[in-house]
Amino acid sequence: MSAKPIREYDAKLLLAYWLERAPAVDQNAQIKTNLAYPAPKVAQIQWDPETNAITPDSKLPGWVFNSKLVAKPDQLIKRRGKAGLLALNKTWDEAKDWIIQRAGKPQKVESVTGTLNTFIVEPFLPHPSNTEYYVCITSAREGDSILFTHEGGVDIGDVDTKALTLNIPVGEPFPSRETIASTLLIHVPAAKKDTLVDFLIRLYSVYVDLHFAYLEINPLIVLDGVNGGEPSIYYLDMAAKLDQTAESICGPKWAIARDLSVYDAGSQATTSKGNAVSADRGPPMVWPAPFGRDLTKEEAYIQKLDASTGASLKLTVLNAEGRIWTMVAGGGASVVYSDAIAAHGFAHELANYGEYSGAPTEGQTYEYAKTIVDLMTRGTPRPDGKILIIGGGIANFTNVAATFKGIIRALKEYKAPLIAHNVRIYVRRGGPNYQEGLKAMRLLGESLGVPIKVYGPDTHITEIVPLALGIKSTHKNAIHSIPPTPAVPGSPKVSATVPGEADAVVGAIHRDGERTQANDQIVHFDTVEKSSTRPWFRPFDASTRSFVYGLQPRAIQGMLDFDYSCGRDTPSVAAMIYPFGGHHIQKFYWGTKETLLPVYTSVEEAAKKHPEVDVVVNFASSRSVYSSTLDILRFPQIRSIAIIAEGVPERHAREILHLAKKKNVLIIGPATVGGIKPGCFRIGNSGGMMDNIIASKLYRPGSVGYVSKSGGMSNELNNILSLVTNGTYEGIAIGGDRYPGSTFIDHLLRYEADPDCKMLVLLGEVGGIEEYRVVEAVKKGIIKKPVVAWAIGTCAKMFTTEVQFGHAGSMANSDMETADAKNAAMRAAGFIVPDTFEDLPQVLKETYERLLSTGAIVPKPEREPPVIPMDYKWAQELGLIRKPAAFISTISDERGQELLYAGMRITDVFKEDIGLGGVVSLLWFKRRLPPWATKFIEMVLMLTADHGPAVSGAMNTIVATRAAASMFSNARDTGLTPREFVDNCRKANKLISGIGHKIKSVNNPDLRVELVKEYVRKNFPSHSLLDYALAVEKVTTSKKDTLILNVDGCIAVCFVDLLRDSGAFTPEEADEYIKIGTLNGLFVLGRSIGFIGHHLDQKRLRAPLYRHPADDIFINMADISQPRVLGKMQ
Repeated sequence: MSAKPIREYDAKLLLAYWLERAPAVDQNAQIKTNLAYPAPKVAQIQWDPETNAITPDSKLPGWVFNSKLVAKPDQLIKRRGKAGLLALNKTWDEAKDWIIQRAGKPQKVESVTGTLNTFIVEPFLPHPSNTEYYVCITSAREGDSILFTHEGGVDIGDVDTKALTLNIPVGEPFPSRETIASTLLIHVPAAKKDTLVDFLIRLYSVYVDLHFAYLEINPLIVLDGVNGGEPSIYYLDMAAKLDQTAESICGPKWAIARDLSVYDAGSQATTSKGNAVSADRGPPMVWPAPFGRDLTKEEAYIQKLDASTGASLKLTVLNAEGRIWTMVAGGGASVVYSDAIAAHGFAHELANYGEYSGAPTEGQTYEYAKTIVDLMTRGTPRPDGKILIIGGGIANFTNVAATFKGIIRALKEYKAPLIAHNVRIYVRRGGPNYQEGLKAMRLLGESLGVPIKVYGPDTHITEIVPLALGIKSTHKNAIHSIPPTPAVPGSPKVSATVPGEADAVVGAIHRDGERTQANDQIVHFDTVEKSSTRPWFRPFDASTRSFVYGLQPRAIQGMLDFDYSCGRDTPSVAAMIYPFGGHHIQKFYWGTKETLLPVYTSVEEAAKKHPEVDVVVNFASSRSVYSSTLDILRFPQIRSIAIIAEGVPERHAREILHLAKKKNVLIIGPATVGGIKPGCFRIGNSGGMMDNIIASKLYRPGSVGYVSKSGGMSNELNNILSLVTNGTYEGIAIGGDRYPGSTFIDHLLRYEADPDCKMLVLLGEVGGIEEYRVVEAVKKGIIKKPVVAWAIGTCAKMFTTEVQFGHAGSMANSDMETADAKNAAMRAAGFIVPDTFEDLPQVLKETYERLLSTGAIVPKPEREPPVIPMDYKWAQELGLIRKPAAFISTISDERGQELLYAGMRITDVFKEDIGLGGVVSLLWFKRRLPPWATKFIEMVLMLTADHGPAVSGAMNTIVATRAAASMFSNARDTGLTPREFVDNCRKANKLISGIGHKIKSVNNPDLRVELVKEYVRKNFPSHSLLDYALAVEKVTTSKKDTLILNVDGCIAVCFVDLLRDSGAFTPEEADEYIKIGTLNGLFVLGRSIGFIGHHLDQKRLRAPLYRHPADDIFINMADISQPRVLGKMQ
């Protein structure tokens, strides 16, 4: 969920700080009066469950003790006054007693019961009722709206009916003062109009600058001016939501407003109090749970785990005593399983909602599974036992077997509790390596003593639900897995030249400088001409060419494999764009051969070189996708853009979609896997691995066009359509965010206009109103082709508390946005809507057969796709091949969780204090020598450390740690906050030295780093630069969990702390030693010991001369700046 509610306390602090500081939303949005900004008088009182006490008086501001006060809970509770949760006109002692009586106690508000633990206290403001107003700013796809009425307060009534509305469309100029006054303030006294116009201008400026998604003030008080002065403004109750995905942009602004030191009289403070280094100048924003949904310890743990990884991990405990627990992969699939359980009448037994997706690691999946299994095996066993459903759709790129390893670890660990609680487990999954994953689950069931039933993609996604519940299924889905068509070796036509053919003499040198060599495997494609203009309804065809923005070799290889299986003449990817390190080439497979793709640093350069390209697949991160997409939209040749990133700020997404609409550019996403046009074009990872592409017959077009929000459910649709129809014609996943670049209606209108698409499918979900646009189109006869439709999320009405499903936009804000209302509206309009999602395959089959019988669909003969060889790395991971190791090492191993020296853990090296001599003894002699011997080795090292400048052999050594030391120290010395340092590096396209690891991550830390950190914190007098670097790590790991402070970077910053804080050097001397590379000496010396150890190891093993395989080396001597000239001697 991107739009998340915040406490009233925080909302008022944001306005208190930014109302007079935020930049004007428009150059014309200037204030006219001497607006008196409301004073920041607000205090937060919290109850501590451990001490059963509230915030002590010593931590409260002084005005609390000499003012009449208002006290109320601050926990996202609506209509507090009507619920008796408002204390008015109280002294602090009276307000304090009122709070103590309620703090920590359960409180029922309407149908929800929760514990009161957070309160807000403000000065009491006596005022006449005619000074109360109401103002609310909301956001929608088309733009923002300001609602205003001159009658505010508790009894405001129906706001939508009473309020006047000013709409501010995206991309349009901000309205004039006259427009604001004439639209919203027609019932406001003339003396207050200018003041209110100024306030609304500033309020909207803050709303935009701080990425609010909702802001309501009721009542807004405007008191008459005193002695001819300006009217004064106060706000009493406030409700607000912020776009959490904008935290990378607005985090510093939110944080500084929450730093109470900036409000102290005379204070010039801009940083939070205390010695700890934080990412921003102030504490980060807090996102409270809905009232009645206080996070359990387990939910908080999963939330923390989710925040530290690029994957998605969600958990909401609905009923801890429930019998049915779920562990579902995929945002859309998780909702479908909950729907199925509720549809069978078991919503009251559903214990949890949650999902894991985005390729979590084995360790992350283990932690997630362990948490759920631990929860379900607590308490007294039930006589009817419990059910665990491990479900999921057909994954696009997640290795199913790898994630199942984590789940299997957790199940083994809880073997006894699972047996004691009589747990039965039902598994259904598909996707990469699903066969191995299901096999491992089946074998686990045989040894664990817990019944485990295992099903693959041949079983409908939710068919295991009635099986688990013991209900005889009444559905007619006789779906069985169809084995992939036996592939016959062959290849499509390739308009390319392959060096080494019969017309070229082996060894001959061509005019471009290339040499023809035997067994060359490089395919060079002819220059591709720009294809003729495609009709508007067909953005992709067999000649579509694209750029891939970002270094995504796996996705590109998948696209090229798809192209090859479809029989395309040329690859669909023309080039990559990678600002951080372009201007080179990369190799990819084209069938059994290879081809080369260029990598550019800018869109401009790529567009000039490849005028035929009109599609961009943008893999840029959520932080940079806005700027990169705006850059792409500058080029008229680009007609379609797929935005893959999740977490794109909603305001940015809206700006992109409206700008694209003006330029007539199709946007797919954000937060999407993309889409697929069978036989023609594949966006990124859409359709999954090649075995799923072949099994779902996506290598050739079918007759059914579908549009879905969920990427995982798109694969399910591909699978179902291949089984009950002639397959997919085109499928698009528009993405699960609130403001997708294109919507259901955009694509369904294309399918309606395309004569080759005969049948339409819409898979919607709870939240939003986009399905109703399709309903209107069907009612008006704009869409005439049969539409099979279903909206997932029908279970939402059965939950007693607010539950945020997997997608950011899947939250109903009105009855109209519920899945039930959508399904009813679509059915009434003439859509073909099944009774439940389980009936969808049967309905699709019946609709297809009806079209077949009328001749609307004419079946085409099947063709056999060419063989796509399996990649070596994937085959090795599946255990299908083996390869002898090129090197043998017996002295060190860093593959596991901890580095080993001759079998000794690195932590033990320090615990036992074996010293440098002990390390040399392990790496050189593979054994522990006695202390006197290791001491002698250290003495020799000291004696031979230097023999004078004439034999200094390491004077030119350059190590990346020197760069890390200077980058971090320069950033801190110049006063940059850690977030500002990261943002500056990103804008300059500079990688941060010392940050990042290929394997280690937040959840799989490098123990070498932990050892260094522990030692420094325990023994160094000061470690300020280490603290700064760790704060930088917090910022970088919020983007990707492998962007940690690595061991080289950690040693570098600690060495700077040593030089600066040891007392042995002046500041100038310390900086000089850093600049001249003293730090490099540590690494030259330490690594030299290791190099010598490896040398001795190879000699001891009698290792032969190593020669690298020639077929693993590509030689390209043509790409040089100067042309070669072939001439003859005269």
